[in-house]
Amino acid sequence: MSGPGATGRLVVVAAALVLGMPWLARAQHWVELGPAPISSNAYSGRVSALVCSPTDPGRYFAGAADGGVWRTTDAGQTWAALTVGLPTTSIGALALDPNDENMIYVGTGEANFANHSRYGLGIYRSADGGETWTVVGAGAFAGRCISKIIVSPQDPQHLYAAVTTAGGFPALAAAKGHPQAGGPVGVFRSVDGGATWTLLTGGLPALSATDLAMDPANPAVLYAGIGHIFGDAANGVYKSTNAGATWTRLTTGLPTITLGRVSVAVSPSLPGRVYALLSRPADAGGGGASVIGGFVSSDGGQTWTARGSVSQATYGWYLSVVSVNPADPGMVFYGGLNLSRVTAGGTVNVTPPHVDLHAIAWDAAGRLVVGDDGGVHRSANLGASWTALNNGLGTIQFYAGLSTHPTDPATLVAGAQDNGTNRRTAAEPGWEHIFGGDGGWTQIDQATPTRWFVEYQGTGNLFRSLDGGGGFNFAGAGITGRNAFLPAYLIDPGNPMRMLYGTERVWRSLDGGSTWAALSGDLTGGAGAIRAMALAPSDPGRVYVATTDGFVRTSADGGATFTLVRSGHPGWPRVTRELCVDPELPGHVYLAVAVFGGERVLRSTDAGSTWEAFGAQLADVPVNVVAVDASRPQGRVVYAGTDVGVYRTFDGGQTWRRHGCGLPVAPVVDVLVEPARGRVVIATQGRGAWAAPLYASTDWNRDGTIGTTDISGFLAAWFADVGGGGQGGADFDQSGSVGTADLSAFLGAWFADLAGSCA
Repeated sequence: MSGPGATGRLVVVAAALVLGMPWLARAQHWVELGPAPISSNAYSGRVSALVCSPTDPGRYFAGAADGGVWRTTDAGQTWAALTVGLPTTSIGALALDPNDENMIYVGTGEANFANHSRYGLGIYRSADGGETWTVVGAGAFAGRCISKIIVSPQDPQHLYAAVTTAGGFPALAAAKGHPQAGGPVGVFRSVDGGATWTLLTGGLPALSATDLAMDPANPAVLYAGIGHIFGDAANGVYKSTNAGATWTRLTTGLPTITLGRVSVAVSPSLPGRVYALLSRPADAGGGGASVIGGFVSSDGGQTWTARGSVSQATYGWYLSVVSVNPADPGMVFYGGLNLSRVTAGGTVNVTPPHVDLHAIAWDAAGRLVVGDDGGVHRSANLGASWTALNNGLGTIQFYAGLSTHPTDPATLVAGAQDNGTNRRTAAEPGWEHIFGGDGGWTQIDQATPTRWFVEYQGTGNLFRSLDGGGGFNFAGAGITGRNAFLPAYLIDPGNPMRMLYGTERVWRSLDGGSTWAALSGDLTGGAGAIRAMALAPSDPGRVYVATTDGFVRTSADGGATFTLVRSGHPGWPRVTRELCVDPELPGHVYLAVAVFGGERVLRSTDAGSTWEAFGAQLADVPVNVVAVDASRPQGRVVYAGTDVGVYRTFDGGQTWRRHGCGLPVAPVVDVLVEPARGRVVIATQGRGAWAAPLYASTDWNRDGTIGTTDISGFLAAWFADVGGGGQGGADFDQSGSVGTADLSAFLGAWFADLAGSCA
């Protein structure tokens, strides 16, 4: 058919300008690769806080360790994310106003002290059940974590917050250099609904408050667990009888040894009954913190006796929660590695389907609800049997090392925190569990895509599949040494039988992982391990590594000998993809800086001999990963995965813009650029995996900006298609035909992109 004349064209364009407005949301968006969790909803990411409605048995709120706050109104059949656009998704505590359950308080910063228990940015408050939020206490608490929030049942303006340092090994690793990480910790009080806060010091030591409980019959009576996880002589259980003005340490019957983390709970039905769970101090490497035991007091804490226990392995600093059955003051639950139900008659193991307990709550029907490293589970019979409540709870915590399939874009594989290695295919909208442990780095041989590698935590725990993940066999024979919890390893894209693996040194296999030999010497300062490794795609001899103790080195001979190119480089002490080599230029390398106050992104064009600040225009936020798109004729596009999303630059780091829209705030730990597929795929630690187009849909000339030349280019393609002489490229709404709807869609999206809402 023939195209419209000049007048007709103007009419069409004018109509499209009007019709295009409803299409504002048609511009570039991130798509969640899920959102169903792992293995038919059995597991999702770690849940660190829970609170249930006291009147509605279907209404719960869950706080994910790095996935924000979620709400269910149907007792866990479905969930809705509530805090998508707020400054952080790291959650430590939840509380409802006892007299108004639509008033919700959220303490940010996960107070579980792991390397992945990130810093907080204050307290969120909602007066409408989580629909809208106000951030309070940011100045008082940023850089630290909230372990508990309590709202007085007598005065809703009267609040208490237990505050800890951010965790990690080495200490404060999870704070990532936040400038307020060293601020005051302990018990704080607000008398104005959280607008302002006062540190309570009358008898309390200046140490992390790992728990807090209130006497429900007398809100002036409080119990605090002071539990600096590395041990302190002042750690213990403290009591106040005057709303926190003064405190007394409770000692009679409690152990006299130095304590680590301390958790406390008061019986709702018999307030004089108080329970405590005590752990040993952690050592510098995160071990040693086994359980001391549980203790009970029947006289408000004046005297204590031993009552039950729970396994905490050697990491009681991470696993410690206590809750008393609301209907039975003689029944207490201790959460650690497992879950113990304790009565005067003894202890019963009632662990839910996933170990590692962090939160315990009771719904309005009297059912037991727990948060663990696998999400949310519920029991209607005090732990005898369990139901998973993870349908749609998109809080999976992936590690770096995401892999995509070379011929099937729907197939991805990734390792998750305490949830093994998981595969997603077009036939599986969620994630299928294919290997256990803490899932780490993954690799799919791009030349032989049935050959996969996965790992779990520890040195040499590498496994190979020759049937696309159907079965795995051990492939780490002979590898020894120190590890970054989940070691980095690589397949040489030019020679898939050549592989590299990082401990404190580089190991090499020349037979596809069947045998390994040490290749380099120790590349650390004597106690660290390799946390990141990168190969130059265009030069198999060029290798870069970064270590947990801050060294960056490069090799020109395939990893046998290395040159130190940077020291004192800060970063996360677990496996990362912080190094990225230009796909075509082996001496051009980018380095992420995963701390506050750092240089964000560094670039070297001479294999690390010199470095320049490349991310200076980025906001001051930790950058975890860098990726490069070399396919654009106009020049490189560099992507930065940060603690708050993905940013990109088209102009050599001079300007950075958030990439796409619809991505929740969450720590981005991996970024894969796939130019041939026109997409970028990311892994987050707390909100699963996502994908987005490399370019905004209306960036017609692919120059990284939205302007009138994009309209001109699209119109030329549109008129050609309408006139029968085009190739169908102007089918913007993907309807199968080209017409005015495509103009409407394009122009609506173009205006949105131009306004920066989704560019």
